Amino acid sequence: MIGKLKGLVDTIDEDHIILDVQGVGYVVFLPLRVFGSLPEQGQKIELFIETQVREDAIRLFGFKAKSEQLWFRLLQNVQGVGAKVALAIIGTLSPSEIANAIALRDIAMISRAPGVGKRVAERIVSELKNKAPALSVEGVTSSFKQDVGEGVTSQPILDAVSALENLGYSRDMAADAIALAVREAGNDADSAKLIRLGLKELSR
Repeated sequence: MIGKLKGLVDTIDEDHIILDVQGVGYVVFLPLRVFGSLPEQGQKIELFIETQVREDAIRLFGFKAKSEQLWFRLLQNVQGVGAKVALAIIGTLSPSEIANAIALRDIAMISRAPGVGKRVAERIVSELKNKAPALSVEGVTSSFKQDVGEGVTSQPILDAVSALENLGYSRDMAADAIALAVREAGNDADSAKLIRLGLKELSR
């Protein structure tokens, strides 16, 4: 399996590039957003690669950020969402926008992606809202516990930390960001608000 490729941009096509890696040309499909930041032909680029093996083909999908690759995988767990739809969503929305849309049940935002209708967007929100792996309170960092305190309802906090982990942040980074969010929003804040504030902290 190919996890990452570093090479020269050889050819830029409508939905893919040919990446020259030491004389071997790899066809790599990209989200639309990546095309806007591609270097010129002949220039170096490094991409995280998701390899999909089918009976009739092996396809490579490239991403500039690890969080994009993680969302690409996660979205395809939803019924009716294949590689094409997942790539369209990532090409339209940033990882933080996808996370916010799911947390806030913003069907309209997800439907902005080409080929994503209301029904598919609703399934994405429904199936991924609680998809993040459950975290135990013991798994949260000591600084997070100290900031939050013992009297806080744990589930919204754990949901918020899980959502940030799904974006590719480490558990420590996610926990610290949500700890700051709880201090700002209060102990009774819901997970959606904590996620928004946590992402704000991480973007500083």
